[in-house]
Amino acid sequence: MKSMGRVLVTGSTGFVGRYVVPLLVKHELEVVTTSRDEKKARQFDWYNKTEYKPCNIHESNIDFFSFFGEPDIIIHLAWDGLPNYKSSFHVEKNLPANCHFLKNFLDGGVKKIVVAGTCYEYGIQCGCLSEDAATMPVTQYGLAKDTLRKYLEIMMPEYDTSFNWVRLFFMYGEGQNENSLIPQLKRAILSGDKVFNMSGGEQLRDYLNVKTVAEYICRIALQIKIDGIINCCSGKPISIRRLVEKIVSEMNSDITLNAGYYPYPDYEPLAFWGDVTRLKSIGDI
Repeated sequence: MKSMGRVLVTGSTGFVGRYVVPLLVKHELEVVTTSRDEKKARQFDWYNKTEYKPCNIHESNIDFFSFFGEPDIIIHLAWDGLPNYKSSFHVEKNLPANCHFLKNFLDGGVKKIVVAGTCYEYGIQCGCLSEDAATMPVTQYGLAKDTLRKYLEIMMPEYDTSFNWVRLFFMYGEGQNENSLIPQLKRAILSGDKVFNMSGGEQLRDYLNVKTVAEYICRIALQIKIDGIINCCSGKPISIRRLVEKIVSEMNSDITLNAGYYPYPDYEPLAFWGDVTRLKSIGDI
């Protein structure tokens, strides 16, 4: 990767951001990091290697572009309220705050905007999903993200700014929300639980290690080949049951899987994964 100036990473202490920042630092970029909790940020090795500026993006009276030193690129990963995908907070609070926040950078003259999207924009659609597939979100979270993307797409022709929407699928790795499936499973095994309650496990999902996700995000941010939406995923579906069994085996556990204890989520299709054609076309930078 080659230097492209000053890069701002929002949500820098989050599950994805904590892995994105050190990759940018390694490539000798001028990295600005932000989150609301500086105490948490100080725990990371990259804290003293970046320009950290605590900030709440829901504030409406800040010139964010100037506050962050007029970055060339913004990698916008911050988003409140997860993993509650159904909360109206996403549309009522997150959406307008994020629209205001990102428009400030556009008005300031930022050269590139990279925003984390979600596979929940697709809604209840099965099979291999490409970026050209229609979006039909059925959750407040998916709707808010989808609307933010459409807002930015409409705005872009008015500005001399590159734009990438990185549509994230499912992830795993250290630092993941403790209420997510894999951390719950590992906690149950380490606690010596005899039984792990789960859904039927027949769902097919697309998982990537968060470190790989971070690498892809950095590649996307520092490339000029492709604008627009890019699925960030493996392109290889795996059943939840198989994923859970794999982890149980790797941890040498004899925990019993109580499949079918929980119903399947009503906001997810039974089987979907991402088309990685656009992602693979970026290559190394």
